[in-house]
Amino acid sequence: MDNIKKTPRHRFKYSAESEPRAWLFLLPALVAIFVFNIVPLFKTFYIAFQKGTLNNLEFNGWENFRIVLNDPKFHKALINTSLYAVIVVPIALIISMLIAVLIHDKIKHKKIFETIFFIPYLTSMIAIGVVFRYLFNYDYGILNYFLGFFNVEPINFLDDPNISIYTVIVFGIWMSLAFNIIILLTGLRNIDDNYYKVADMFGATKWEQFKRITLPQLIPTITFLLLMNFISAFKVYGQVYAIFNGKPGIAESATTGVFYIFTKFYTQNRYGQGMAAAVILFFIILIFTIIQNKILRKIAR
Repeated sequence: MDNIKKTPRHRFKYSAESEPRAWLFLLPALVAIFVFNIVPLFKTFYIAFQKGTLNNLEFNGWENFRIVLNDPKFHKALINTSLYAVIVVPIALIISMLIAVLIHDKIKHKKIFETIFFIPYLTSMIAIGVVFRYLFNYDYGILNYFLGFFNVEPINFLDDPNISIYTVIVFGIWMSLAFNIIILLTGLRNIDDNYYKVADMFGATKWEQFKRITLPQLIPTITFLLLMNFISAFKVYGQVYAIFNGKPGIAESATTGVFYIFTKFYTQNRYGQGMAAAVILFFIILIFTIIQNKILRKIAR
């Protein structure tokens, strides 16, 4: 027995990457990602350098990018998209934080209110857009009706080119609340109650508890929401389509990057220019996401 060589207890370490069965289970998902994400991405880059129809493409070099970058409509689309992202994401996150903390700390029967606030996330955006068109209507909209009590003249939310993008922004804030609230409530539930008990023992106020306990503990959740919401905001399309009934506002005043791509590709049949705009938007989102990710990591440390 003494001559038997003992094997070190930690000689073998399990690694999912080296397990063939793990890759077998992942294969269906990897195939779906390759077919529906990777292939279209490469196809987008390929068509961006072509001209003609999809059945008869010809190499066009950088001409599509030159046309798109010199197009005032594309400049307007990028400005609207940036304005939408910069306003909607932080305001929606702040409002969602207030509602989530209120539900978590002050309201009984939390599950009922969580369900109520999550309903807009499950509802069709087009259906909600129809409701908002009635709310924003110049002649019989509820919003203008209430403004009348304060002697404010009716505002043409839907047909004024100077206001169109702000109408989309209000709609976008509303649409962002549901997902944010549910994720923040999950983060709040994961905070250990002992932190608050100790804070109460030392006489910390609710604001001090929020600033020194709740907010730091929610940093990973807030970071996740900021990244996801900014990426989603730069790809905004459905909100514009829903609120303006399939159009980018009066005189294309509310057009966005994705709506510009849609118009070029499906309406004007300029496939190369549409894909060139998609490539430009892709790199803008990529660069912005990398910068934002680095900034948020430094803040979280």
